[in-house]
Amino acid sequence: MSDRLTQFLATSYTAYHAAENAEELLLKNGFVRLNETDDWTISEGGKYFVVRNGSAIVAFTVGALDQFAFRIVASHTDSPALKLKENAVTMNGPYARLNAEKYGGGIWYSFFDRPLKIAGRLVVREDGVIRSETAESDFFVTVPSLAVHMNRGVNDGFSVNAQTDLQPLLSLSPEGAPDFPALLSDKEILAYDLYLVNAEAPYSFGINGEFLASPRIDNLTSVCASLEALTSHGESGGICVAACLDNEEVGSRTMQGAGGDFLENVLRRIAYALKFDDNEYYKALAASFLISLDNAHAMHPNHPEKCDPTNRTLPGGGVVIKAHADKAYTTDAMSSAVVKALFDRAGVKYQTFFNRSDMPSGGTLGAISSGHVGVLSADLGLAQLAMHSACECFAKADYDELIGGLTAYYSSDILFTEEGIELK
Repeated sequence: MSDRLTQFLATSYTAYHAAENAEELLLKNGFVRLNETDDWTISEGGKYFVVRNGSAIVAFTVGALDQFAFRIVASHTDSPALKLKENAVTMNGPYARLNAEKYGGGIWYSFFDRPLKIAGRLVVREDGVIRSETAESDFFVTVPSLAVHMNRGVNDGFSVNAQTDLQPLLSLSPEGAPDFPALLSDKEILAYDLYLVNAEAPYSFGINGEFLASPRIDNLTSVCASLEALTSHGESGGICVAACLDNEEVGSRTMQGAGGDFLENVLRRIAYALKFDDNEYYKALAASFLISLDNAHAMHPNHPEKCDPTNRTLPGGGVVIKAHADKAYTTDAMSSAVVKALFDRAGVKYQTFFNRSDMPSGGTLGAISSGHVGVLSADLGLAQLAMHSACECFAKADYDELIGGLTAYYSSDILFTEEGIELK
């Protein structure tokens, strides 16, 4: 497993930081930044990326165009967190606290008694120009638990009230509220998108160091893996795409999310810049493939009864192929077979995930993206534990399998013929 992943997990506090770190990685690997407000000039053999609203990024390489089609990996840059409201400081006696609301479906008790950073973006005005910049505090805040002596039933069940219980302690300020958000910058701040995020560093555990625990494993492992594979894959035809989109944890209903038109617009503009007309674009979509890359639930060691009886996904078992009858995941028999054939050829381990039939399934960005970019697709991910906790974990060996699988995917041609699908 690469050091790049642990560094990416440690410093990508928010989707804004993840996009910024992704941009740095791409620039170091010779990719050229394009802007949505400009005309695009792209060419065969080129490497490019586009950023939208500071938190989503779509990168792509242009291969041989005699087989014009897209091979897409879509992941998401956001994770559950606490988001600060405006007028965030609230006083209770000498205690200065921060007024926050839930972002996504976190395991909120796991955010208690941890070192939290304030991180996200500030929108500032300088010389008459309004622009955004990432920011993170150089200090910690924390959400202190109520002592067991004051809540004797806490170990029998505790329901977290977001307004009452999830307000982190900022400072002792007997003389009044501190000036916030000026604590983060000396510039003129007009607005902000700031979050409270777990600031703990990734760490290995297990007698062989086989597990990695970290904040934001869901879904920054997917973002980092797609970028690593995109920047290192071998020669192949067509367009290879890594779409790292935002706001999946709250439904993707934003212009930078899978429910927006970002990915679709980038694909259309690629076709336009390469002088392909609409007919050629639609033919390319019909010959394209999408991997929706978001993590899966591993069988919990203390609760194996929560798993499907014949599809028990395990850490160390390889890349997970996820399926669901009601199409919370996009995988069908054809797309699953294509992935398995690719992975078999590359020697990549894989396993299958289904929910128990009496449990509802979570969804991800694949099904949402298909409403804009209708291509054959499969849902994949890593088997992880403690999903949506402030600190999650997975088996390191599976990340290496994922890199191998994505690299093989980007390095292969998937040819749609009258007889079926052929891999080159």
